[in-house]
Amino acid sequence: MTRLRQENVTAAKWSSNGGALGTVDLTEAENNPFGQNVFSLATQRQRLSKDTFKQLRSTLEHGEALDPALADEVAEAMKRWALERGATHYTHVFQPLTGLTAEKHDSFFEPDGEGGAIADFSGKELIQGEPDASSFPTGGVRATFEARGYTAWDPTSPAFVLENPNGALLCIPTAFTSWTGEALDAKIPLLRSMDALSKSAIRALKLLGDAESKRVFTTVGPEQEYFLIDEQYFFERPDLVTTGRTLFGAKPPKGHELDDHYFGSIPERILACMMETENELRKLGVPVKTRHNEVAPGQYEIAPIFENSNVGSDHQQLTMQMMQNVARNYGLVCLLHEKPFAGVNGSGKHNNWSMGTDTGVNLMDPGETPADNTSFLFFCAAVIQAVNRHQGLLRASVANIGQDHRLGANEAPPAILSIFLGAELEKVFEAIESGQGDPHTPGSFLGLGTPVLPALPMHGGDRNRTSPFAFTGNKFEFRAVGSSDSLAFPNTVLNTIVAEAVDELAEQVEKRIAGGDDVAEAVTAVVKDSYAANKQILFGGDNYDEEWHAEAVRRGLKNLRTTPDALPEVLAPATVKAFGAYGVLSERELESRYEVWLEQYITRANIEAETAESIARTMIVPAALRHLALIDAAEVGELAGETRRLLDELLAAIATLDEANAYPEGIEGLELAKHARDRQLTAMAGVREAADRLEKVVADDLWPLPKYSEILFVR
Repeated sequence: MTRLRQENVTAAKWSSNGGALGTVDLTEAENNPFGQNVFSLATQRQRLSKDTFKQLRSTLEHGEALDPALADEVAEAMKRWALERGATHYTHVFQPLTGLTAEKHDSFFEPDGEGGAIADFSGKELIQGEPDASSFPTGGVRATFEARGYTAWDPTSPAFVLENPNGALLCIPTAFTSWTGEALDAKIPLLRSMDALSKSAIRALKLLGDAESKRVFTTVGPEQEYFLIDEQYFFERPDLVTTGRTLFGAKPPKGHELDDHYFGSIPERILACMMETENELRKLGVPVKTRHNEVAPGQYEIAPIFENSNVGSDHQQLTMQMMQNVARNYGLVCLLHEKPFAGVNGSGKHNNWSMGTDTGVNLMDPGETPADNTSFLFFCAAVIQAVNRHQGLLRASVANIGQDHRLGANEAPPAILSIFLGAELEKVFEAIESGQGDPHTPGSFLGLGTPVLPALPMHGGDRNRTSPFAFTGNKFEFRAVGSSDSLAFPNTVLNTIVAEAVDELAEQVEKRIAGGDDVAEAVTAVVKDSYAANKQILFGGDNYDEEWHAEAVRRGLKNLRTTPDALPEVLAPATVKAFGAYGVLSERELESRYEVWLEQYITRANIEAETAESIARTMIVPAALRHLALIDAAEVGELAGETRRLLDELLAAIATLDEANAYPEGIEGLELAKHARDRQLTAMAGVREAADRLEKVVADDLWPLPKYSEILFVR
């Protein structure tokens, strides 16, 4: 048996690690772990005074500020609760511009002066922390030597205890800001955008006759795709370890052509890993709901129930962390890269977005009565207008180097933003624009308050899996988000641009009412005009079709295929205007993000290019030479000629990559990103093409890297 085959046998051997959850009677309340490690509302009600709890609840429900004078009581209750769960330390968890979370741990315990220690945690320590900000990306907002940064407690996202085999840790979700007040994180803009949309939506709802709602929340439910592979193969692949994706790998004889993996039975080891992950997430209050096999071998999905955008974004970061941590308990590694395997289905994170009031009304639910239709069609028209105007910004919000390998392929929507409404809903908007009733309904179109409009079913048409932004019954699904992406910025963008559109439509409605129209007439006219001006963004067909790509160009839609194409949209005048007007991000803060994301693209491309060159030189070329030596010893000239030709092609490609990896002098920023895209990544593709052909001829026991047929199918 060859070395590689022996490794396959070893990797395939798995038995329970002894940490099985077992089965319990889930009708007993004590056996339900949901939220047991969360400083939840129920826990706060038990441990806080009535007045303090009331103010905390107002903070959560109405976005009110918490009186700092009450912070000491909250901190004491939180500390005692955490200590009871074995927490020795606390940390302010924040989301810097790395796309990940960050934390600094501090002990509760301090010397008491008598040779012992006491646990202490004040309101000041709860509300504010001060990690060193010098090593976090700021995009020029702060100089490297300007180190001060602050974390500020976010009481709208509950604290939780994270368990570890050797103890526990109290985690406090926080925002991260510079000493001069600029947002250095993903949370602050998201919270600002939620406030902005709430104010705009409440203004519109009052016009539409809703006097009860006081606040509008945006909600999100992400569908997270990921790969699980045996850790043995992971650590034998320097490319996976360093970059998160395979830079080499020939297409195996079998991929997912048979469609036999999608929704198939889940392998035992994988299911055990999923169950433990879900159990740990339930303890942390993450409402996980769905799990299944995805399209590609080795690919899976986990999805939660909807939560408000801030908590949902925090929980999504926690979900990714927990998936990666638990996988190692089962000899697995969780891959969150958008395209870890070339030629195999990539991974996304469908961002299901909606709006709801504090009275329990989903503003994206079409409803069954004309009165409901009035509100829904107004807000739906606002979303259409927002996406059309800011299509480039939405594309930029999901731009990263991994996405460039996925968007546009047949497992992901294209880089062209369009909206799928469904046949029934599009028919309603067309009727509004034309002024004609539904052809199957007697009478003419009189306005949104008339029964001439058809009742809209929850699913007003088939789904369209190729659409990047699809209406799916009571929400919009932004399908272009990448599997490694934070949810924060895409939802910040959605909230902000929809707030702008809602205000513009509301202003037009106000003008028409002032001119003598009733509400129904005013809304009808405004929705009609907005739809007519923005309907070019609507498309219900096959988004992969080249004919659609040509049609999109004729419609004036943007096709931003790569990250360097998309990122300038972050600084577009329309972006700066909208984000500044709603106080979400200043121009300086937008510039910082543009610089950070540009630098990350350049750096990651360079890491990939240098890793590819190193593997090719030190692993693949020697393997080909050993194979060639075997052929020469056997005196099989025909095989020698083929191998030498392929080896020569590889060496020439490596030389081209080496030249591309030497950065040209005098360029930086966007020009350097384009160099990385056009020279380094292109040269890498040439090295890979030559190496993958060699993989198919070099002796199996000499090939230095685990192959796709091992990585994807041995589990």
